[in-house]
Amino acid sequence: MLTLGSRFRRLGERLQAETQVILDELAPGIPSSAHPLLAFLDGPEPRSISEIARALGTAQPGVTRMVTRLSARGFVSVGTSPEDARLRLVALTPDGRALLDQARATAWPRVLAAVTDLCAPFGPELLERLDMLETRLATKPLKDRA
Repeated sequence: MLTLGSRFRRLGERLQAETQVILDELAPGIPSSAHPLLAFLDGPEPRSISEIARALGTAQPGVTRMVTRLSARGFVSVGTSPEDARLRLVALTPDGRALLDQARATAWPRVLAAVTDLCAPFGPELLERLDMLETRLATKPLKDRA
């Protein structure tokens, strides 16, 4: 039990690395962590960096780095809010929308099928248990359980 966090981290890193192999067939150099961001931008309105960070549960600096990377590749555009010039707004470009559509049609179903096969013996139970662990940890941190 002492190494549970390390084992989860290694497993997560391995799953991400193997997912990346599939995603690289679609768009080399776009990390798997960018795909939730692209999916979140799928809508008519641009989104602020802080809105993206809240929705994805990540820190703003990480979102900013990912947006910069995606912008350099032409998948997102970054502008400023007409109401507040300090507010950066991010939107999918036509190339970003095409990438997202292609990912949904090809790569994401492959990843889903592979993970479903991997988790077949315990399927939904595994997700329920992970949700439970996250909820319990949020309710009472590990240091308070010691």
